[in-house]
Amino acid sequence: MNLAEMLTFADIGQLSRIADHYQCECNGNSKRDLIQSILQTIGRREFIEQHIDQLSLEDLRFLNMLLFDGRRQFSLEELIACAQQSRFTQDAKDRESPRDVITRFRQRGWLFNGSTARTMYLFEVPEDLKRRFKETLETRFKSSIKKADTEPTVYREEYDLLPKDLTELLGYVNHHDIPLNAEGVMYRRNQMQLMEKLHVAEPLVGRGWRFGYGRRFKDYPSRLALLYDYAYHMRWIREEGGLLVLTANGSEYLAENKHEPMIQFVSFWLRLYKGPIPNLLSLMYWIERCSAEWVTVASLFERMELLIKPFFYDTPESIFEERILRMMLHLGMLRIGEDDSRERFVQTTPFGKHCVQQLQKR
Repeated sequence: MNLAEMLTFADIGQLSRIADHYQCECNGNSKRDLIQSILQTIGRREFIEQHIDQLSLEDLRFLNMLLFDGRRQFSLEELIACAQQSRFTQDAKDRESPRDVITRFRQRGWLFNGSTARTMYLFEVPEDLKRRFKETLETRFKSSIKKADTEPTVYREEYDLLPKDLTELLGYVNHHDIPLNAEGVMYRRNQMQLMEKLHVAEPLVGRGWRFGYGRRFKDYPSRLALLYDYAYHMRWIREEGGLLVLTANGSEYLAENKHEPMIQFVSFWLRLYKGPIPNLLSLMYWIERCSAEWVTVASLFERMELLIKPFFYDTPESIFEERILRMMLHLGMLRIGEDDSRERFVQTTPFGKHCVQQLQKR
């Protein structure tokens, strides 16, 4: 529902609180006057721009989560979880109660209860306000993005290579006896042999901290871990009796010479990475909106940094560079280039734009 409809269903108490927040001059005893006054205030062209500028970082992150969450309606517990995720600081004295954040958004007229007995304890953001918030945020983000003066000297693109390397992975498992160590991981000799067959080579994982981005992320390089986890999830490979083996389903997939759609890998990547990066879908959206043309990686990170929460030893910069941009490159959603001065640039591919549009509809 749009704002006007939600105001109609709201009780006079909430309408009065919204009108008081915006200091509307109207008859506080008339629901009709309250609604008209609120609509006139919020409907002004400059309203969203002014309020976006005044938002704290925490409120901006909370709003961003509400705009891109797949749910149209939220329970109170779900809103509290969103508000908690928007708090990046671990200092208890800096924390505000999530309920206070929710109350403030209700006072602004940005969150409303449902209008039926079934939805009265659920909350939602008016659809027309969502559109206006997205349009304003896009303008804000784009305003400070630095575009390339000329096309990069060299660039890299990897569209449609993951399905081919999935077939290479399954073929390698099919034609080799692959022993696993006590942790169920391929030995480095087998990993190096497999890497020679793939279209995109990666350095093998050394010692150090790695977890949170998939079942075998800690054991294999990021792209290989995604391929491996995908094949394991689809039950095409199995870890059995100290060996990595191809299943009957995997043999059938190979025999039929299938070609997995790239969008399937994107969906799977989102599923794996949304734990450590809860607002990953929104970051994909903003990157796509801001990089229709070649733009500098540095200026793009400056705008995205405020939305990226650190994950243990992963900093916002490493998450942006390694977990998001590099993986979007592997997924065929981005191309990354350099000019003669070694400055790096990024541009969304047509497939990347298509992906974001499709995922937004789900």
